[in-house]
Amino acid sequence: MTVLLFGGNGQLGQELLRALAPLGTVVATTRSGTLPDGSTCEMADFGQPESLPTLLDRLQPSVVVNAAAYTAVDRAEQDAEAAFAANAQAPGVIARWCAAHGVPFVHYSTDYVFDGQGSAPYREDEPTAPLGVYGTSKRDGEDAVRAAGGRHLIFRTAWVYASHGANFLRTMLHVGAERDQLRVVADQIGTPTPAALIADVTAQALQHPGRSSGTWHLTASGQTSWHGFAEAIFVEALAAGVLTKAPVVEPIASSEYPTLAKRPAWSVLDIHKLQRDFGIVLPAWQDGLKRVMAEIVAAQ
Repeated sequence: MTVLLFGGNGQLGQELLRALAPLGTVVATTRSGTLPDGSTCEMADFGQPESLPTLLDRLQPSVVVNAAAYTAVDRAEQDAEAAFAANAQAPGVIARWCAAHGVPFVHYSTDYVFDGQGSAPYREDEPTAPLGVYGTSKRDGEDAVRAAGGRHLIFRTAWVYASHGANFLRTMLHVGAERDQLRVVADQIGTPTPAALIADVTAQALQHPGRSSGTWHLTASGQTSWHGFAEAIFVEALAAGVLTKAPVVEPIASSEYPTLAKRPAWSVLDIHKLQRDFGIVLPAWQDGLKRVMAEIVAAQ
């Protein structure tokens, strides 16, 4: 089969290039037409959603996986038009093409569709109530995919990181090597989730014989705060020899670290439905961290 992957240059997209390869020929797209390794690929501009059907008509994929998104959460508050074009309009255009051609469509969403006022893990069927432009654009993208009426798999995930790209883990390793003390938010709770895990589960889900349309929560298991995640990163980094010393990590409230966009305080997603429907056991977030740290060591 031919798998069309939108967003092949992001941290999830790079992992999907690896995980989807056994399924068939993976055709990747980026906005620039270049992948991180310098090789060329197809061009796709999510800022111009109306241009996407021409690409789809030419490539005629068997499966479409969309890992492209506008993810600059704070900038979205002042750039709503671009956020909605990439996160809502473009997925809707792709989903309608897939529905018309009988092509399965995989799309990724986020914990930001919820308001973070919960205290138990969010189920897939709970009401959404995004706090800002990013979350609203992602929710509208979900709605557009469902409204298209085709075969679709929507995976909501959270706190995504990898050994490559721009993410919390890499930021902590960088600043942790330079500073003796860090202040990290301790009142936002969620589940750190490796991009590689999301990619691997996506590949398994696409091969599952009973797969159908729906929305699933896809994160590692367990929960922690950003402060707890930072402390765990430094423990693993010291053990792996990635760092020779670690800073003291001071817990602070979100109010002490103001951002343009409001973040959900509670981002834990209920993963039971995905594990049941696809027969997949999702690992503890701590295990995911160990694996990503091992990748960093191997790349040194």
